[in-house]
Amino acid sequence: MTPDATASLRTQVRQAIQSAWQSAQVDLPAPVDAIDVPVDIERPADTTRGDFASTIALKLAKPYRRAPLQIAQAIAAHVATTATDPASPIAAVEVAPPGFLNIRLADGALAANAARILRDPAAWGHVAAEHPEHINVEFVSANPTGPLHIGNARGAFTGDLLCRVLTAAGHKVEREYYFNDFGSQVKNLGASVVAIREGCELPEDGYHGDYVYDMARELPAEILDEARKPGEDPAWAVGRWASEKVRSGIEASLDHLGCHFDVWRSESTLHNDGWVTRAVERLRAAGDVYEEDGAVVFRSTKYGDDKDRVILRSTGDAAPTYFAADIGYVVEKFSRGYGRIVFIWGEDHHGYVARVKAAAQSLGFEGDRVQMILTAWVRFVRDGKEVPMSKRTGEFITLDELLGEIGVDAARWFFASRAASSGIDFDIELAKKQSNENPVYYVQYAYARIASILRKAAEAGIATPKADDPRLVGLLTGILPGAPEAQLVRQIVRLPEVVEEAAASEETHGITTYATELATAFHAFYRDARVIEEAEPDRSAARLALVAATKTTLANALGLLGISAPESM
Repeated sequence: MTPDATASLRTQVRQAIQSAWQSAQVDLPAPVDAIDVPVDIERPADTTRGDFASTIALKLAKPYRRAPLQIAQAIAAHVATTATDPASPIAAVEVAPPGFLNIRLADGALAANAARILRDPAAWGHVAAEHPEHINVEFVSANPTGPLHIGNARGAFTGDLLCRVLTAAGHKVEREYYFNDFGSQVKNLGASVVAIREGCELPEDGYHGDYVYDMARELPAEILDEARKPGEDPAWAVGRWASEKVRSGIEASLDHLGCHFDVWRSESTLHNDGWVTRAVERLRAAGDVYEEDGAVVFRSTKYGDDKDRVILRSTGDAAPTYFAADIGYVVEKFSRGYGRIVFIWGEDHHGYVARVKAAAQSLGFEGDRVQMILTAWVRFVRDGKEVPMSKRTGEFITLDELLGEIGVDAARWFFASRAASSGIDFDIELAKKQSNENPVYYVQYAYARIASILRKAAEAGIATPKADDPRLVGLLTGILPGAPEAQLVRQIVRLPEVVEEAAASEETHGITTYATELATAFHAFYRDARVIEEAEPDRSAARLALVAATKTTLANALGLLGISAPESM
């Protein structure tokens, strides 16, 4: 097997070890047990032992009834026969007891990847998925009853970042926002607007925020006249108008964040287009519904839920429940040809996971094709006090206000740097600091410094080697193991594997960690290496090439996070 030169270096190393293992099998007796052991390639904690490590020999010891050291030595011997190949990503493999493989990267592979960055900077960090999927990711989906507040923010950041990472990892991703414009909350919003407009007391379940008073003032007279016609419910009529106005505001707020959607879907369309009815009929056909006290109930316990769920109420019109709309939504989504659908919900929706998955199974969809990611709480703090977040009382900070105060970049970094399942205490004042205490500022400063170096080199008439420069790979291959360039180039080439890890875990905090480590590696390189040395033009050229590759890598890592890369600060 020839390693794929377009894959991440870790993938290339895995392919090389897999090939060596296949060759080494002829040196060993037939295994006693069946073998289904994937080759693992990890970054060692102690980098002096190598660039990568593998425990494959330890895992093969049992099926072969052989000492792992013997298996590791057989694999290492076959790697050694190919290490002289210029295309090999491996320079050497060292065996360590009780059977570890410590792997050192070839200088040529490092140089080729650095040259690859300069050759196609826009593609750097993008990888080809082994099994590409067509994925629908639905996120935010806040009720259209008020502006997006900072309590909704986590879903927006989590969803947007996940979509960026999955796309970079080779999947086709469509982003979706779902509006609940069919529920009682929309009616309550309309009733609140009507009450304010007519000078009446707000209803018990009404909304009190300033934005409601603004809408009452802006309510067109013709909408109110239509709402007052016989047979029309003013609360519903005005609620539909108000929710659409709120929806437009939400879209503008998300655009400010740099978060865009491919599909905007409303709950009312699911009912109007018959998806809810069709979903209920499919459950009936599967034999998974029954009637109880006049209601139609889905037998969700059959699929692991803790209790059965009502899908059609016992009222005279057999009105569908909100859960019935969820089931219709699953059917409608899969009708569009997605291989997998992902819902990003707040952790308070954990009770919905089992019932929606149960319905999907009853409908004939495999369980792993429906996925829920639950985001943990975010507690926003200012001056040591928690910021309240309630649309109903009107006491909240909007997403626009947060972004206006701390900036989009700082907000994105803060959310990206934590696992979605981890709770956050968000100190608003700390996030505003413009210093190295603020990690996004630290990384952006590294980028701006690089841009400055390249500008100064160009002003001095010293050109950075181009990707098609025949000297380039040779210059970079000549980097000495202990030279300042060695650590920097090893950080640069990691970006594709960081993307692979982020996509596999569906978390983005590894990208912020990587960007910080790369910035640190660059600052150390800049401290220890003089980039422009007129007496050593080849070394200067190699260092300028690495600086340019670092610039692209930082920009692309920040781009995966939706964060800007400023040319100056």
